[in-house]
Amino acid sequence: MGSLEANRSRTVVRMVAVAAAALVPAALVLVGGASAGAATGCRVDYKVTNQWQGGFGAEVVVTNLGDRLDGWTLKWDFGAGQRVDQGWNGTFSQSGSTVTVTNASWNAGLGTGATAALGFNGTWTGSNPAPTSFTLNGVACTGSTTTTSTTTTTTTTTTTTGTPPAPTGLVGWATQNGGTTGGGSAAAVSVNSASALASAVSGTGAAVVRVTGSFSCSGMIRVGSNKTILGASGVTITGCGLTLSGSKNVVVRNLTFTGWDDDAINVESGSTNVWIDHNTFSNGYDGAVDIKRASDYVTVSWNRTFNHGKTMLLGHSDDNGSQDRGHLRVTYHHNFFDGSNTRHPRVRFGNPVHVFNNYYRDNEYGVASTCEGGVLVEGNYFENVDEPTLVGYAGSPAGTLVQRNNFFVGSGAPQASGSVGAIPYSYTLDNAADVKSIVSAGAGAGKITV
Repeated sequence: MGSLEANRSRTVVRMVAVAAAALVPAALVLVGGASAGAATGCRVDYKVTNQWQGGFGAEVVVTNLGDRLDGWTLKWDFGAGQRVDQGWNGTFSQSGSTVTVTNASWNAGLGTGATAALGFNGTWTGSNPAPTSFTLNGVACTGSTTTTSTTTTTTTTTTTTGTPPAPTGLVGWATQNGGTTGGGSAAAVSVNSASALASAVSGTGAAVVRVTGSFSCSGMIRVGSNKTILGASGVTITGCGLTLSGSKNVVVRNLTFTGWDDDAINVESGSTNVWIDHNTFSNGYDGAVDIKRASDYVTVSWNRTFNHGKTMLLGHSDDNGSQDRGHLRVTYHHNFFDGSNTRHPRVRFGNPVHVFNNYYRDNEYGVASTCEGGVLVEGNYFENVDEPTLVGYAGSPAGTLVQRNNFFVGSGAPQASGSVGAIPYSYTLDNAADVKSIVSAGAGAGKITV
């Protein structure tokens, strides 16, 4: 979490969540006979993620509550002489006590409800209080929106609802960028064939699709945006997989995939806000869950993979940095990599990628960070894993990797190097020694009620 160096084992980690304003009703002023002006508003969540004598790491997550912004500047004042030394995901400068952050080229656009997660390392003396106020493009970030116009004839009160509630159990990167709700509260449709599933998950309309019968198929079934796919107890898809290409807001849960002839789940071409949870994968041809080509804001949780080789690829090639930099932010947690060989995950360009509380058993290697990737590996249980963590792999240049609080049994020595970006979301870390029992009991299809 944060920009943590591997040699700071004595660091005292202090999580301080401050400046997190709740969404509140906002008065919107409507102009009689004309359109209202642009709505403006923002929320900032600031927390210290890592602190040591004289220095600290922090993350700053700004949420745009108003109309879309194409280019933004965030400002705040430090109250005790703190200084920013190094920042990421934006351009940082400081004059006196005032810190100014302008967008990077790849996160300039902030739609309504979108977030930008920033991080920095700084210095302090005496004390390190959190900033108390922030502005985004000159607008105070109070957690509400206002609309202004030159003529006021009617005043109406409404509520800024922000992101719909996240599905139960969702944590990680898929909670960011407005959150991931899939089909939400849409009426469920039941299917029991490949053709019916393909039809039900096409397009961008909100849909909840229950797969109630097992079937065989070949190739890939394309999944559109705003979809929830839920497997009934015991449902198995044999021979084919699901592909998300440019899809937004998708949830896939409680399915068993076996014998797929391409990938089991393929996430590509800028797909965002995807949750892949409580599935089982075995005996397939290529990746169980492959995420690539600038996809972003994905959580992969509580899945089990066994009798399979290439498990979870993140970033498909060394020469795709122009598309992938600033994307491929994925959380992998509470997965059971049960005798699967490699790629748990194999990372290119994503930073920070968060790998926590997974159970690794009898693997060739666990996590590999390459090609500018930055991976935080924490609280995992490695049992009989030849190479738990790798920095660089198979001819790909080294990325960075921080490993901490992991548990090793009969495994090789982990590799680590450099620092990684800040983790912008809250999560609960299980004790690594308990992860084997927790994950083996709870991971895979059939372990939840849907």
